[in-house]
Amino acid sequence: MWNPNISFANPELLYGVLIVPLLVFWYIKRHRTTTSEIRYSTLLPFKTIQPTLKERLRHLPFILRMLMLAVLVVGFARPRTSSQGENIYTEGIDIAMLLDISGSMLAEDFRPNRIEAAKQVASDFIDGRTTDRIGLVIFSGQSFTQCPMTTDYRVLKGLIRQVKSGMVEDGTAIGLAIAQGVNRLKDSHAKSKVMILLTDGVNNRGEIDPITAAQIAQTFDIRIYTIGVGTIGEAPYPVQTPFGIRYQNIPVDVDEKTLQKIAEMTKGQYFRATNNRSLKAIYDEIDEMEKTKIEVKAYRSYTELFYGWVFVGLAALLLEFILSNTILRKIP
Repeated sequence: MWNPNISFANPELLYGVLIVPLLVFWYIKRHRTTTSEIRYSTLLPFKTIQPTLKERLRHLPFILRMLMLAVLVVGFARPRTSSQGENIYTEGIDIAMLLDISGSMLAEDFRPNRIEAAKQVASDFIDGRTTDRIGLVIFSGQSFTQCPMTTDYRVLKGLIRQVKSGMVEDGTAIGLAIAQGVNRLKDSHAKSKVMILLTDGVNNRGEIDPITAAQIAQTFDIRIYTIGVGTIGEAPYPVQTPFGIRYQNIPVDVDEKTLQKIAEMTKGQYFRATNNRSLKAIYDEIDEMEKTKIEVKAYRSYTELFYGWVFVGLAALLLEFILSNTILRKIP
């Protein structure tokens, strides 16, 4: 069966094969017209005579010559097999997600509360990535790495689900969180290094000032997108009492000025999320701004079959020459 991956570089030369049947026709006609005729009264004495091997093979040189001609024509048409594929080049992005888990993140101006809404949106954001490395830093009074930089999104999302308020002593250490994020990204060789910092408060803990930490991030070409979460005014906050959970309104105090400064210094952008919908829209916007560059280059490679066909043709020519000048030599 013909291989569909075989093609010819010079297919017009294949028309040369048509000369073979013309030469065969000429040979048959010539053979018939040049046969000597001798009249005998009867052919009965010749019926017992068996033809010799030389007589049986008398047409072999011509057959080899035609084979040689056909094979060489096909060979000069340059048959070749082809294969094709794609080279995919990705210009990856390393992203450190910094998530505030302080007690105020339990406020329920988001549904079901700020921290759960942030976890859900972060998971949806991860689902939209393909080849980027993403890590998770959580912070309140202290900060630590919940998940190092990874492309195993299943593990990352599992660790996000485990995050809850109270894992670290309470407070808001924004500077420490940025420093921790820098530590995750500083050795990265990615084309783009990004932090997404989400908080609902004012820096009140930690040894590192947020602006100082942002300056460190700036030296490593790390871009920081800052997100302040919380409604305008006051937000309902659950308080445990002997009579069950009661709600009291607490003031929403997001340090927008500092978050704007951090974003501006690192060529990022500041966003304010006041509900679930606006928070999701912010992550969608960041997702669009930080798209991984993917280049797909299609290629087709060829393997030449020319040499095999020419070898067969030359072998047929050599065999024809040897036979014509030895055992099948014609004596005038």
